[in-house]
Amino acid sequence: MEKIDLKRLPRHIAIIMDGNGRWAAQHTLGRASGHKKGADAVRTVVKTCREIGIGYLTLYAFSVENWLRPAEEVSVLMKLLEEYLNSELASMIENDIRINIIGDLEELRPSIRKALKEAMTKTAHCRTMVLTIALSYGGRDEIVMAVRKIAADVTRGKIVLAEISKELLSTYLYTATLPDPDLLIRTSGEYRLSNFLLWQSAYTEFYFTDVLWPDFQKKDLIAAIAEFQKRERRFGLTSDQVREEMKG
Repeated sequence: MEKIDLKRLPRHIAIIMDGNGRWAAQHTLGRASGHKKGADAVRTVVKTCREIGIGYLTLYAFSVENWLRPAEEVSVLMKLLEEYLNSELASMIENDIRINIIGDLEELRPSIRKALKEAMTKTAHCRTMVLTIALSYGGRDEIVMAVRKIAADVTRGKIVLAEISKELLSTYLYTATLPDPDLLIRTSGEYRLSNFLLWQSAYTEFYFTDVLWPDFQKKDLIAAIAEFQKRERRFGLTSDQVREEMKG
């Protein structure tokens, strides 16, 4: 903890949780065991973010492409999700954590949708931290959805073409109520976004680690934040301009 400045924390951390299958293979276990161990890492990260004061945490739990995986594995993932929501709901409420879900939820089975709705409803009053879980989510799909909604509103006369802007499009995304992520972490040594928060990550700082997600611990999260705090975020400006703005 002494490695980071608690006054300069990223407001929003997003994580691509990768490596459950490889962890299972390394331990000569089935992929389901890797996903179960990965759920423990989720608990650790959520707890740590709440403790140090991260306002927003977004986890990439299941992509639209993941539906192409073997049906048995998909079933295990959905069951684990349902179990996680049921087991952690009381703790979320106690710790003032609001649960938010983004993605094409219509693709999920009814019992999962019911559990998600219950979790969001029962934590709607929570304000200290927002835990967003991306399910059946794809960044390109999200942008297409937003464009379709904007086109429909233009057709209905709710907006005119001249009003369409980056800011307007952002309000049509799943993440309309969230700030863009400051830090995006990807585990397992892969170096790509995999269709995650494509629009929102335009100026996000990326942190890649070889640690497999089931092995991701508090110290690994702190290391990512410490690296983030070493970087200068210029948003297209020069270093001199950034320093002048900070003085102002």
